[in-house]
Amino acid sequence: MLQFTLDTTDGAARAGRFETVHGPVLTPAFMPVGTQATVKSLAPADVRATGAQILLCNAYHLMLRPGAALVARHGGLHRFMNWDGPILTDSGGFQVFSLGHMRKVSAGGVTFRSHLDGSRHELTPERAMAVQAALGADVIMAFDECPPAGATRDHATAATERTHRWLERCIAAHHTEQALFGICQGGMFADLRAASAAFLAAQDVAGCAIGGLSVGETKSTTWEMLDASVGPLPQHKPRYMMGVGSPEDLIEAVKRGVDMFDCVLPTRLARNGALFTPDGRANLRNARWAEELGPVDPACDCATCMDYSAAYLRHLFVAEELLAYRLASQHNIRFLVRLMERARAAIIEQRFEAFAAAFLARYRPADESARMTQRAKWLARGTAGGAGA
Repeated sequence: MLQFTLDTTDGAARAGRFETVHGPVLTPAFMPVGTQATVKSLAPADVRATGAQILLCNAYHLMLRPGAALVARHGGLHRFMNWDGPILTDSGGFQVFSLGHMRKVSAGGVTFRSHLDGSRHELTPERAMAVQAALGADVIMAFDECPPAGATRDHATAATERTHRWLERCIAAHHTEQALFGICQGGMFADLRAASAAFLAAQDVAGCAIGGLSVGETKSTTWEMLDASVGPLPQHKPRYMMGVGSPEDLIEAVKRGVDMFDCVLPTRLARNGALFTPDGRANLRNARWAEELGPVDPACDCATCMDYSAAYLRHLFVAEELLAYRLASQHNIRFLVRLMERARAAIIEQRFEAFAAAFLARYRPADESARMTQRAKWLARGTAGGAGA
């Protein structure tokens, strides 16, 4: 089971740690996403070299291919993918609900058609627990219903109430030493969010996740809903904000008391030639990098910045060489992992407010309208594309 210790706080920001059988995780922490039991383009040693402490794997995808039973026969995810650190698996809830017309919701669970071959499947809270038990992750997630950003109040209320009932069933079906996290929902309604968080706080779970944010709403709405969600959560359990991976968003969420994050964004951007820097995203396809003999980020200590020039990376992208994906992904993951390491140090040294202000004053985020358009395109691709790392 997971043992969480809150080391210190600085305002609402928290520095903690939790212990798993596969090692400790110091928080705040970013988790790279290994959708298909792999972080795209990276070997486990590459991921470890970024300083990442824990990975997220996608239970929906692994349930469909190669199947949880096969993974179990290989000794679980750790042995199957040769990753010796902690692993968190999601329940498949977000992926199932992103299928739209290909799924049907009932009180019992969800029936859906596979995005791979159209085959019919059923996912219930009990099966979500069984699948994740077979996969053998250290941390597992309750099965929930994630309403879209534009959900009506009636829709959000029904989804939240169903999420609560399903959490109770997940707890009843949970018979392993894996750490079970529940999920707060509530759509874009602050009172529903607060009520869901209060319900979650009263449950026998190891950690508390905040779902259903960064799904197409404005940033101001995200922070309003996060504030409503965090307030009722217990201090002595880790808090996990699902699906958030922009550097500025991580800092804003740490300011509000969040401990853990995951997102496909850093590796997806990397494969498209966009690399994080202290000033914002750098588009390596731009001609300005063609003769840059220094690294993309001189302050970065990742293997890519230590060994390769920006001009070389640009050449790889222009030439469509596969190495570009690996080097760029290493950099973007290291950037976020290091950002959380620096945030943790600032919290411990009681200077987080100044650290956050300095970072946010320098970092230029992506244009919000362009960000929302891009996000909508990714979500429109459905589970097969939208959930891929």
